[in-house]
Amino acid sequence: MGSYSDLNTPERILLGPGPSMVPPQVLRAMAHPVMGHLDPQFLTVMNEVQDLLRYVFQTKNPLTLPISGTGSAAMEACIANFIEPGDRILIGVNGYFGERLCDMASRYGAVVQRLDKPWGEAFDPQEIEDALRKQPAKILALVHAETSTGALTPVDGMAEIAHKHGALLLVDCVTSLGGIPLKIDEWDIDIAYSCSQKCLSCPPGLGPLTVGARAREALHKRKTKVPNFYLDLSMIERYWGEEHAYHHTAPISMNFALREALRLVQDEGLENRYKRHQQNANSLWKGLEDIGLKMFVPLQHRLPTLTVVTIPEGVDEADVRKRLLNEYNIEIASGFGMLKGKVWRIGLMGYSSRQENIDLLVSALARILAK
Repeated sequence: MGSYSDLNTPERILLGPGPSMVPPQVLRAMAHPVMGHLDPQFLTVMNEVQDLLRYVFQTKNPLTLPISGTGSAAMEACIANFIEPGDRILIGVNGYFGERLCDMASRYGAVVQRLDKPWGEAFDPQEIEDALRKQPAKILALVHAETSTGALTPVDGMAEIAHKHGALLLVDCVTSLGGIPLKIDEWDIDIAYSCSQKCLSCPPGLGPLTVGARAREALHKRKTKVPNFYLDLSMIERYWGEEHAYHHTAPISMNFALREALRLVQDEGLENRYKRHQQNANSLWKGLEDIGLKMFVPLQHRLPTLTVVTIPEGVDEADVRKRLLNEYNIEIASGFGMLKGKVWRIGLMGYSSRQENIDLLVSALARILAK
């Protein structure tokens, strides 16, 4: 067995679909001494994390907490807890993560109804209305910000349609929470989940979610036990609630990091944060267009947090990404699924969303593509 030196990783300029760059304050928070997960000081941190998550989600839901796992764990928690075998779920599929919701729901015994749309397009309320009128469902699931395509599906007004047809509205806001407007209570969204590593600029490892009164009642009225012990919200809410009943050992350092990342969001203010993300996206789009690149998603459905760029004909997309990383220390991502090899994905999320990063990326791309 070989010998190993101290870990010494480079500090990348992370402009991919996640993780985003992490502010120094958050990195310092992770270095705080570890304490017991039921230590009174950590219980205070837990309460602060929940309070700050309610601010970012714009909700008063008591059941608002970070799942001890990545965004995919939060996604699965939302399926596992609200689907019982035979339940119908209508899922809007306009990208990879709609596909993933279908996969997860089928594993928990749901009758999955797909509403398909070409990748890069967004759903409108009338399509949802028509689908639910044709076949009611227990849950309507939509991806607010589709990470695979850079398309934004407006969810304001979707809850009214869902509730009219007896469905709960489940929203994937992985690439939107903390970066673009999301108003859980005002828009009457029943269930929403996200992740820590995108617009919140915290390392990956936690999956914030929030559950409204209708969904919480449905959870407590289940006829069968939640089939996933680790993600059982009826147990997790007792751990995060006043009881603090043991369920698992929360990742202490990650919760320190999330607490600090959320504090920075509050310090900036949500409206200021939304404005910054939009202004920087506008600057990126103009810069990319100036060097002859085209965006994949039309302007009216384009995410300000994640831009998907069509690769020019004859360009070796992998070589461009490799040179960006090796020569300029910049990470962007390729497409996947049906967009593999056809697009680049550029994230301007949280701490990564800064004008100096945009200027560096656009000038680097211009030089590489000119060669």
